[in-house]
Amino acid sequence: MNPSGDHPGEGPGERITEAELAVMDVLWDRPRQTAAEVCEEVGSQRGWSLATVKTLLSRLVQKGALAAEPDGRRFLYSPLIARAAYVGGESRRLVERLFGGSAVSLVAHLAETEALTEDDLAEIEKLLKELRP
Repeated sequence: MNPSGDHPGEGPGERITEAELAVMDVLWDRPRQTAAEVCEEVGSQRGWSLATVKTLLSRLVQKGALAAEPDGRRFLYSPLIARAAYVGGESRRLVERLFGGSAVSLVAHLAETEALTEDDLAEIEKLLKELRP
């Protein structure tokens, strides 16, 4: 929790950037990694140095998104927020910001712009059937 009581990535000033999200993805997949281990995975894909990864890790710790556990002369980093909680918060924020809080408007927009495939529509129909009692 950050001082405002919001979850990281959900409160003002606590948003997780795209670069930070790449680091979070690595740690959600495999928590308790050192900066060097995170850099090995994400740095090679993005062309980031160890210093860049350490900066991103530090920012995420400051935001309350990661814990840094001392392990000798290094730290082990682990997420403090679940991926599902983060995705849920970002999804709500997107719907609120772009569609006035209406998920129906979001789905209608996707359908109107042909962003939904027949498979997508079938999955949505299946989900709606499961959600109804």
